[in-house]
Amino acid sequence: MSSKFSPAGLRDKTRGDKVIWAIVVVLSLVSLLVVYSATNSLAYKLYKGNTFVYLFKQIAFITLGIIIVYFAHRVNYTIYSRVAKMLFYISIVLLIYTLFFGAKINDGSRWIKLPIINLTVQTSDIAKLALFMYLSRLLSKKQDVIKDFKKGFLPLMMPIVVICGLIAPANLSTALLTGATSMLLLFIGRVSFKHIALVAAAVLVPVIILISIAGAYYDKAEGKTKELPAVLSAGRIPTWIKRVQDFMYAAKSEAPYQVQQAKIAVAKGGLFGLGPGNSEQRNFLPHPYSDYIYAIIIEEYGLIGASFIVFIYMVFLFRSIRLFRKCPYAFGAFLALALSFTLVIQAMTNMAVNVGLFPVTGVTLPLVSMGGSSFLFTCLAIGIILSVARNVEDAEGSAEPAKEELA
Repeated sequence: MSSKFSPAGLRDKTRGDKVIWAIVVVLSLVSLLVVYSATNSLAYKLYKGNTFVYLFKQIAFITLGIIIVYFAHRVNYTIYSRVAKMLFYISIVLLIYTLFFGAKINDGSRWIKLPIINLTVQTSDIAKLALFMYLSRLLSKKQDVIKDFKKGFLPLMMPIVVICGLIAPANLSTALLTGATSMLLLFIGRVSFKHIALVAAAVLVPVIILISIAGAYYDKAEGKTKELPAVLSAGRIPTWIKRVQDFMYAAKSEAPYQVQQAKIAVAKGGLFGLGPGNSEQRNFLPHPYSDYIYAIIIEEYGLIGASFIVFIYMVFLFRSIRLFRKCPYAFGAFLALALSFTLVIQAMTNMAVNVGLFPVTGVTLPLVSMGGSSFLFTCLAIGIILSVARNVEDAEGSAEPAKEELA
């Protein structure tokens, strides 16, 4: 056997945190099992009994995703610092283009279609990655003036405001999650707490207004939304109001269809679940392979399986925090932490929606939901985290001989 393809050769090629590599493999296997189960009935109806269509598609996405992880982790993470500013400006152009010319679904324009390969890309995924690269670069360069409002805080806030402001009209939940992750990163980056609190207060105002409007325009007797004035009927505002009302007021029988079906799936799961491939709610749940895949996991694998998924994401976060503490360079430390935060926060939000603890958002479960552009960008983010881990590993390796010599 060639040394290149031997276990030792493979270990040499796949450097970085071995636990994170293991998490990628485990979640990919979970994805194959659950996506196949969740799409079984759909594939049978659409492809004349061929239930393997979506399984093969998911295998293709996972294979491509692991290739992306591999090549991204082989790149020295300092390269990402050099391209961060350019990628940030490109993402702004893409978001603006998407707002005006993107594919519109439910009054929201989130996607652009790539020619030739015919793949739809959610430009907010590109924007989030670019934003966290750019923020990490700025944070690493401004540590000397980080407490200063004008020199430290404002230059960091402007990119956040621009990106979240451009994402929000079509995808408010993603904008809020991106903003929350950014503020968490600024807090860890030693930005003044009073400046962060000021932003939190400013964001809280429109949130309170939205909740107040949702309450004012809900008819409790009829159990539905009152007629909205023209100013509240533009774009996705009615959707935001309806989701807040559904979460705040709707009785169990009046809850949105997908919420009802998700609750049924959770209730059926119990402690051990119905077993792999035995989901019944996959026939009723909209998007059981993406937005509501965690409900299918609970139904088939029970509380034990659901807890295992939470545990996996927590281990991933712990390893990323450990990497942050060990990385000798600020940019790599901030970048690894930012990307891990956004993935874990997205995962926790998806799971909270599935069990009814959070209003419907439409975010997927990273590395588990059925493949698409979001899946591939998740793989790219993990590859970048592993790139930082690989360089930390190399730095520690080169330091060992020096320690031995001193001894």
